[in-house]
Amino acid sequence: MADKNWRITGDYFETCNCDYLCPCIYTNMTAQPTHDTCIAAIAMRVNDGAFDKVDLAGVAFIICISVDGPMASGNWTVGLIIDDKASDAQVGAVGQICSGDFGGPMELGKALVGDFAGIERAAIEIDKQDMSFSVKAGNLFSNAAEATASAHDPKVPIHIDDTAHPANKRLALAVGSESHMHAFGINWDDAEGGHNGHFAPFDWSPA
Repeated sequence: MADKNWRITGDYFETCNCDYLCPCIYTNMTAQPTHDTCIAAIAMRVNDGAFDKVDLAGVAFIICISVDGPMASGNWTVGLIIDDKASDAQVGAVGQICSGDFGGPMELGKALVGDFAGIERAAIEIDKQDMSFSVKAGNLFSNAAEATASAHDPKVPIHIDDTAHPANKRLALAVGSESHMHAFGINWDDAEGGHNGHFAPFDWSPA
């Protein structure tokens, strides 16, 4: 049903509850998660783009995921947190993009979703520095992570390339310092750190 003209570009940030480095990345989602159930939050900040005639520049959203067992086995629970500053039209557009019904990277994940748990609204704040990031969405979600510095330049993160990740095949590696999620029946509190993180630019379109 990819009959809408759309494209969004921006910045992506993620932590998941697997120990660093998440085995899903280097096994194409076939590995057992570190703690058997995978919990992940994919935060997207749109810097430019639109869905059909709906301008999405400045909209932020978070894809919340919970999966028992290997991610490739499917039956994901997925919910969306969308910035409360977004208009109803923008919320609808983000929902349609993330459904995968209109093409783009999320189309590949449609068959893996067993339960779409809905959409929540919250004030989303994203702080990105050269070698760290943090994301907060009201009382629903927060995280923080530090990039893994490369050996040749402490201001440049190590990257892993040619992954199957929907945000970008090339991901900067990071270690989560904390993550908290209480939304869509998913409860996750990690204040000890040491869990997995990634970040990258993204460029999504039906093509």
